[in-house]
Amino acid sequence: MNVAIVKYNAGNIYSVVNALKRLGVNPLLTDSKEELCSADRVLFPGQGEAGNCMKYLKERGLDSVIRDLRQPVLGICVGQQLLCRHSEEGDTDCIGVFDVDVKKFKPTCHAEKVPAMGWNRLGNLKSGLFSGFTDNEYVYFVHSYFVAPVDDTLTAATTSYGLPITCAVARDNVFATQFHVPFFTAVASGTAAMFATQTILNVAMCLYAAPVVGVTLPFFSYGGSSMWALFDAMGVVSGIKERSRPGWLIN
Repeated sequence: MNVAIVKYNAGNIYSVVNALKRLGVNPLLTDSKEELCSADRVLFPGQGEAGNCMKYLKERGLDSVIRDLRQPVLGICVGQQLLCRHSEEGDTDCIGVFDVDVKKFKPTCHAEKVPAMGWNRLGNLKSGLFSGFTDNEYVYFVHSYFVAPVDDTLTAATTSYGLPITCAVARDNVFATQFHVPFFTAVASGTAAMFATQTILNVAMCLYAAPVVGVTLPFFSYGGSSMWALFDAMGVVSGIKERSRPGWLIN
């Protein structure tokens, strides 16, 4: 399958490239009109300032290319915002796939920090994009602007941060999310960190660089509770791997 990622002046794109490679997909990072149009799937991720991003896209004619794509397209973070009609960030006219506006957070109390940063729960899941998800699933947000609430024909998921937020939208072949990594990815990262910490401690003890304590070496040292915990953790991670590959990417 030919998966293309839109190359433009936005950050955090290579994290998406690496994530796809871990799933066994080798994406093409490109700003070529021909390569984007011929791809089977297109990802439009990124972090950045809306005005500068749209300037780059318009100078290369990519705004109209993205608007006219007919294969499945997924926008992430600022990619979602740029797929909307207009953003208050720099008073920017965007691509306009979704006929909605992007608003700036206006805190009403001290607890509402901007940018909004941290884990939050999804609700009102309405798209096949979230196959396997349940309401109240945790995902990660870092943003100062948000898609204003829209009607049910476009809303794919919602959350709240002082006020209701449309955090995912969908129409025909185009999907977009404001959030980043799902919560279960953090679980997998934590499990890997646990294995790495235990291994490093065991090596350090063998080299007399750390005091000898009762820390088992993963999958080698015998210990009933330790072995159960390790294999339970591997079962969780294996389930995460099966679940983390989105259906729109493989179907």
